[in-house]
Amino acid sequence: MSEVSVTKNDEGPAPTGDPLVVLDNVNKHFGALHVLQDIDLTIHRGEVVVVIGPSGSGKSTLCRTINRLETVDSGGITIDGKPLPQEGRELARLRADVGMVFQSFNLFAHKTVLENVMLGQLKVRRKDRASAAKRARELLDRVGVGTQADKYPAQLSGGQQQRVAIARALAMDPKVMLFDEPTSALDPEMINEVLDVMQQLARDGMTMVVVTHEMGFARSAANRVVFMADGRIVEEAEPNQFFTNPRSDRAKDFLSKILHH
Repeated sequence: MSEVSVTKNDEGPAPTGDPLVVLDNVNKHFGALHVLQDIDLTIHRGEVVVVIGPSGSGKSTLCRTINRLETVDSGGITIDGKPLPQEGRELARLRADVGMVFQSFNLFAHKTVLENVMLGQLKVRRKDRASAAKRARELLDRVGVGTQADKYPAQLSGGQQQRVAIARALAMDPKVMLFDEPTSALDPEMINEVLDVMQQLARDGMTMVVVTHEMGFARSAANRVVFMADGRIVEEAEPNQFFTNPRSDRAKDFLSKILHH
């Protein structure tokens, strides 16, 4: 039976791709704090899932478990059908398939912008220098900082550095991109230049999990909004449904605080 003929009309478009990232009953504690509680979440290929919620709700921890920057206490996580490896070379390979962009840009200060974007291609993907450089330049152009290739990170604005960090993650040809509050360390005038790049990635079909406080981005780029509070997924819905008619009191309360300022 072809999957294409299956349509779901009741809650917006069904995700087009097959399951790419699956979290199954995931639990995580930091000491006595239960930061992820029985998390079940499936992200389909080509889907943009935006995770929102109050501070301390477990959003960043959720993001960081997907490429095993945080270990989980119980439950399982698979990426493209394979369980997360524990450590070693397999884990390095997995991390190459899962691009990650953080609040802080984590660029190597002593390397040029171009070298930063080439590094993973050379070390992990084992590309030759010429093709790594070509790919790096293409991606720097794509995120709008091609003219900065020979500068060092400190010579760039925060918004430019974050766009370099996105190019560096894309250079690994990841299956999924994780963004953990990628604009929260930026000055207001730089936020949109980073969100514009992310919007374009979403339009190009990149699978993305985005933890953010930027509700405009959630509204316009997400296929699905996941709302977390107290370590749980309280609600998930397509953006229009979530922002106009949230089902849970927690979400209503959260939205009333952030949307009316």
